[in-house]
This record gives sequence, structure tokens and C-alpha cells, in this order.
Amino acid sequence: MAQRATAQVGVTGLAVMGRNLARNLARNGFTVAVHNRSPERTRRLIAEHGGEGTFVPSESLGDFVDSLERPRAIIVMVKAGAPTDAVVNELVPLLEPGDIVVDCGNAHFAATRRREETLRGHGLHFVGTGVSGGEEGALHGPSIMPGGSAESYARLGPMFEKIAAQVDGTPCCRHIGPDGAGHFVKMVHNGIEYADMQLIAEAYDLLRAGMSASPAEIAEIFREWNSGELESFLIEITADVLAHTDAATGRPFVDVVLDQAEQKGTGRWTVQNALDLGIPITGIAEATFARSLSGHADQRAAARRAFAAASEKWQVEERGTFVEDVRRALLASKIVAYAQGFDHIRAGSREYDWNIDLGGTATIWRGGCIIRARFLDRIREAYDAEPELPTLLVAPWFAETVNAGVPGWRKVVAYAARAGVPTPAFSSSLAYFDALRAERLPAALIQALRDDFGAHTYRRVDRAGSFHTLWAGDRSEVEA
Repeated sequence: MAQRATAQVGVTGLAVMGRNLARNLARNGFTVAVHNRSPERTRRLIAEHGGEGTFVPSESLGDFVDSLERPRAIIVMVKAGAPTDAVVNELVPLLEPGDIVVDCGNAHFAATRRREETLRGHGLHFVGTGVSGGEEGALHGPSIMPGGSAESYARLGPMFEKIAAQVDGTPCCRHIGPDGAGHFVKMVHNGIEYADMQLIAEAYDLLRAGMSASPAEIAEIFREWNSGELESFLIEITADVLAHTDAATGRPFVDVVLDQAEQKGTGRWTVQNALDLGIPITGIAEATFARSLSGHADQRAAARRAFAAASEKWQVEERGTFVEDVRRALLASKIVAYAQGFDHIRAGSREYDWNIDLGGTATIWRGGCIIRARFLDRIREAYDAEPELPTLLVAPWFAETVNAGVPGWRKVVAYAARAGVPTPAFSSSLAYFDALRAERLPAALIQALRDDFGAHTYRRVDRAGSFHTLWAGDRSEVEA
């Protein structure tokens, strides 16, 4: 027997994230229809958390759909890829024109664009929505990045803005743009997250190698850093992790964790798309490759047998100065990662005609999400002041901060190179900074070589047009 349509929103897929989003919605006063392919999860949610709000459980997808007010708003929380397609394909025949299907999983934005176009053909709205904050954020207030049509946001916005994290009275949710814009921004968010974590890990490695400091001692350094310009969620939890002792062995917890960092693919997607768009996101790329390298255990073991572990004995003399140099290098490199990420978002917005508000994006990342940080307010202010800012690095506060950090940044990278401590993200971020500010790059030689072996032409500094030198002939120059 069909249920009476009383639910304002539905959630299908009740693993941890879906379950917590449903609870968040119910806690905020919404009547929530809930469904899972395995009914036991639905029953467990009601048994354990049914008192938190008003839930309408269903064991069949048909009853779930029938329990929703029109136009229906259905959140799908299943694994990305084929499982999402399977659920969407089951839903479509049960829906009516104007209904909204929301994918809050980590889908690739291109798949979201495909699904949006397909469902639009059925008169339905498909809304790819980035959600950041993990299981705790889903329950207590995430950062929410919805794409899709403006019409669908008119229906979803009040709900999403109410359950999102709030910073200074502003919800960490806004309409990002059409079709795949929400999942695109979430993808770049995750790419920045990769870079941020790699930089933090390199800072830890340097502090431990250079000062023979214990993880607990380094935890205190990170706690101090979290009271200043580096204040962020990731710095905060780094201090917590480094201070933690393994109960089974009594050793520092970080020392019993296998040094192989896994990934789910969003960092890789970010790098692949940046290559397609021609945007250099070197810090994010190096962070992604560093995770890949960490997993190649056989290669690493072979290299340890073949090569000495370090280039020279290293022990810093002025600990306070060294700690400050690492802090400044971390801050400068972190700024580069965010600058590259926002360059990527702007390029994607132009490529796909999304008209994404960069300052607005920084605003909704200030709370709830994994990369929330104090200086996101500075990013918002920079883009509000100059929407067409060529790069975040040249905005006054960022330029001043990076300039102040350059001497320490260079010392840290040089220390690491001499001591054989790998710092791919620090090093590539510094190289990017130097390339960006260079008066002239060796790219001139590269283009000349391309013309020599492939007649690819070149442009000159002294007159307009494209040219080719007859390298195999008399080496005269001709207009291309």
C-alpha cells in the first residue's frame, strides 16, 4: 500500500554518509523519507535514531518515492559510478516531471553532466552536489556545493543552507552553477586537500629529521601554529594525531601506521582535468604522485638496498629559527596550492560556461569542509575586491605573506635536498613561484627546438606573427 506523501526530502543509501545526512535533515525539522537497498539498514536507523526527528521509512523504492511531497527531492548516497547509475535508472520510471534527483556522492563531474543531460530529457532535474566534512560534517554541518539548475536550487537551497555549517551567520552552501559545476568544485577541493596534507606531512618530516624531535614534541609545534595564520582543521587534527600514543605498543601512533597513503581518485581526476585545461597545478600533482609512490613498496625496498638513505648528516643548530622557516615554507606552499586550485576552478568555469563565483566558493569552504582554514576569508576578500584577479598570489595580503616567507622557504628546500629528505610539494611549489615571477623562461629554447625538429613555428619578441626557420636548408626565416 502506497504511503501518503508527507516527506519533504528523501535519502536513499544509508551507509554512514547517507545515514548522517538523513539525521541532520531530521534534526533540523525536515520530514525525511529513508530507504536502503538492504532494509535492515533502514530499520537500524529508525531503531537507533528515530527519536531525533520525523522519518518516513520504506522498504521498497516505490513506497519511498510515493512518500515524498511533489516536486520530489531525492538524495542519492551510494558509491560513485555504476551503483549511482543503477539507482538513478531505477528511480527515473517512478518520477514525474519537475522532480529532483540529488547525487551527494563523490562523482566525476563529467558523469554528472551526462546524467543531468539524460534526466533533463525526462523533464527531471539532476543535481550533482559536493559534500565535504566526512561523516561528522554530514551529521553536524558540512560544506555543501550543489550544481544543477537554478530552479532545483530554489527547492533545495533552504534545506541545504539550514543543515550546512554556519560561519558568522553565513551558511557554507551556495548554488555553484549549472550541471556538473558542484561536483567539479568538490573535485578541486579534494585536490587542494591532497596538497595540503602532503605539505603538512613534509613539514612534519623535516621537523623530525632536522631536530630529532618526537611526534609529541612536533604536535606542540602544530598546536602553536594553529593559533596563527596557519589555523585550519588539518593543522588541528595533525596535532591530535601526532600526540596520540598507540595503546598496543606504547609507541607514537604515527610510527605504527604503514607509510603507504591511499587515495580514492579525486586527486587524480583533478590533475587529469587540469592537464586537459592547460592549468599548472604542480603542488596538487606532486601530492597525488607522492601518494602513488608511497604505495610502490617493492620499488622503495629495492632503492633502499641500492642507495644510501641520506646525502649528509643533518642536525639544525637554531631550532627556533628552523621551526619558523618550516612554518613560513608551509604557509607559502599552502598559498600556492590554493592559488592553483582557484585558477583551476576559474578555467573550468570558463570552459563549461558555469560562471562560478570564486569569492563565494571560498566563503562556503570556511566551515564544515576538510580544507577549512583561517585564510579563506582572505581569499574571499581578494576575489570580492578583484573578481578577475590574475592569480591569488598577487593579491596584497598573499603577496606580502609569500614574500616574507621566501627566504625561509628557500632554506628549507635546500636543507631537504642536502639531507635527502623528500619534499616534492614544497619544492614544486617554490619552483612554480619562481617560474611565475621570472623575467624570462627557458621555454624559448623549448619552442625553438620544436621548430627545429617539427616545424612547429615560433613567435618573436620584436614583431608580431608566427615564423619558421629553414633548419635543414639555409636557415633563413620565413613567415608561417
